[in-house]
Order: sequence, then C-alpha cells, then structure tokens
Amino acid sequence: MPFQDKIVLITGGAAGIGQATAKRFAEEDAQVVICDLNEEAGRKTAQELGVDFYKVNVVDRQDVQNWIDAVFEKYGRIDVLVNNAGVLRDNMLVKVKDGELVKQLPEADWDLVISVNLKGVFNCAQAVAPIMIKQGSGVILNATSIAGLDGNFGQTNYVATKAGVVGMTKVWARELGRHGIRVNAIAPGFTLTEMVRQMPEKILNRMQSHVPLGRLGQPRDIANAYLWLASDEASYVSGVTLRVDGGIVIGT
Repeated sequence: MPFQDKIVLITGGAAGIGQATAKRFAEEDAQVVICDLNEEAGRKTAQELGVDFYKVNVVDRQDVQNWIDAVFEKYGRIDVLVNNAGVLRDNMLVKVKDGELVKQLPEADWDLVISVNLKGVFNCAQAVAPIMIKQGSGVILNATSIAGLDGNFGQTNYVATKAGVVGMTKVWARELGRHGIRVNAIAPGFTLTEMVRQMPEKILNRMQSHVPLGRLGQPRDIANAYLWLASDEASYVSGVTLRVDGGIVIGT
C-alpha cells in the first residue's frame, strides 16, 4: 500500500477527472483532500468516497493559503498536489461574415479562463511548495491538455492556459527538484466526463474518429496516470508532460 498515510490534495475534485482521481487515490489508502467551488457537489463526492472536502476558490490566493494551512495543521504534511481545477469558455478569436466582424472572444471569458486554469495552478503550487521543501519531498501534478500541446480550433484562452501550465511544470521541476520535489503534468485527450457525455452523439462520434485506439478516454484512465506519476515507480520522472489520449491526432 504505497499511498497509505500519504496526504493527497486534489483541486476541482467534486466531479469529472478530479472525482475519479480522488477515488483512485482513496482506493490505494491515501488520505485524500479535495477542494472545489461547487460546495454541494463537493460535499456529496466527499461523503461517497470518504474523503475530506473544502470549499476553495483557486483564483483567490488567500483562500488557497487558508486551505493549505488548514490541511497542514490537521495532517502535518502534504505529499501530493493534483492541480486539476479548470474551466472552459470556448470561442473563436474573431468571427467574420461577409467581411464584417460579427463576434469575438469576450474579454471576460479570456480573463476567467486565465484566472482559473493558469493563476489557480500557480496559487496552489506556490502555497504548497514551502511545506514540501521543509519536509524534503513531494509531488506536484498539473492538468494540461492535448489542446495545450497541439492547439485547438476555438480555444484561444484555454490553449493559452494549458500551454502555460506545460511551461510552468518545466520551470518548477528545475527549481524544486533539489528539494526532492517532482513536478509533472498530464495532457488528457477527449475524456468522457459528465460534461462531455452531454454533447450530441454526432460530435462524440467525430471526436472518437480521431482516436487510433477507437474509444474516448474514461476519467479513470487519467486518474491512473496521476496515480503512477505520484508513486515511487515514477521516482525519476520530473518535468514531463504525459499525453493520455489514445494516440489522438487533432484535425483542423
């Protein structure tokens, strides 16, 4: 039981990949602590999995610090942080009809996605790093996306954040490695979360057609990858972005 007594924090843990990741670590006897802005869903997940829940807005640096302080006060250490929280607000940079601008990516949507997906990851990593440095060990795992590696139509804001996470992961691996801290990222492909399942069947079939393995990912597929990267089996892996995407090739 390699994760017994390990303290594992997961942001955005109320649903989707975050929830699957919390379940996977709990199955390995880790002490799991999830946070989410959705209090109702967070408490429900915590009750179902037998894990701790905190309502946290990852965009708010003080809110994050209060969460980390509370967890450290309760358990005395933090072994793994999974920066999973994220949002989508898709739109083309500009949309033109008959030579005239009819729509563009709203500034508010740009700001929101940057705040949650990029600043939120920064806030959580910066808050947990001093604890991991003092204990001389730790693992930070960041959620990026294949979109952050390959780009994707209509996702300027999302791609900017996910590409930024790849870059931050490399920097933190270099800065924190001397303290015994490993930092890696996971780039999921098309994954059947609750939100994706609500898409029209035609779109789901088109997504699946781009995957050589012939199926969309399950949240547990991503959770398994997080579990491995957090384990001692990956003790010499740091600064890496691992694609978990079924070999997907994104078309234009």
